[in-house]
Amino acid sequence: MRCFALSLLLVSSLSAHAANDARGKLDAFAKDLKSLSADFDQHVADANHGAGRDSHGALALKAPRQFRWDVSKPYKQLIVADGEKVWIYDPDLEQVTVRAQGTEEAHSPLTVLTDLSQLERDFVASEQGERDGLSWLRLKSKDKDPQFEYADLGFDASGLARMAFKDTLGNTTEIRFANWKRNPALPADTFHFAPPQGVDIIGDPTPAAEVHAIKP
Repeated sequence: MRCFALSLLLVSSLSAHAANDARGKLDAFAKDLKSLSADFDQHVADANHGAGRDSHGALALKAPRQFRWDVSKPYKQLIVADGEKVWIYDPDLEQVTVRAQGTEEAHSPLTVLTDLSQLERDFVASEQGERDGLSWLRLKSKDKDPQFEYADLGFDASGLARMAFKDTLGNTTEIRFANWKRNPALPADTFHFAPPQGVDIIGDPTPAAEVHAIKP
C-alpha cells in the first residue's frame, strides 16, 4: 500500500509539473481552440538597438489558415490572410499589396495556437524556464530558410501573455497580448478583404482557380 501511495504521489507531482511548465500551459491554452482574438502592443528594435518602433492594434486567428492583424496606432495598417491570399493594406499610402499565402504564414509561431500538430511538425520546442513571472517556450523553425532565428512564447496562468522573436537580420520584436477571447463569434468579414476603390494594387488579386475532380 505504501509503495502504491508513493507512486500516486509521484504521478501527481509529475502531472502538476507538466501543467506548470510552458509546454503544459500552451497545451492547456490551445485545447479545443478553433479561433482567437486579442489586443496587442508591439515593439520592434533593429539590430543596432535603435529607439525602436511601437504599435498597437487587434488580432484574430481562425483554424486552419486565416489571420487578421489590424494596427490602429500610431498609424493604420491591415494584414489579412484569407487562406489563399495575404493582403497588406496601407491606407496612408493608398496601397494594397497582395500575394499568395505560402510557407511564411504557415511557419508563423502564432499559428500553433490553433493547430498544435504544427508544433511537432514545423518547430523544435525547448523549455526556457521562468522569466518576468512567465513560463517561456522557445520555438525554432525546422524550415531550411527560416524567417526568424527563434520565437519565445511567454505564458502566465491565463495563457499566452508575451511573444518575443529575433529575425535572421538581428531585429527583435516583442509583443504583449491582452483581452484574449477563446472561440469568439467573429464577424463573417473578419478574414475577407476587398481593396477600396482608387487604391494602387501591387500583386495579383485574382482568386485561386477552383479545382474539381473529374468523375469517371
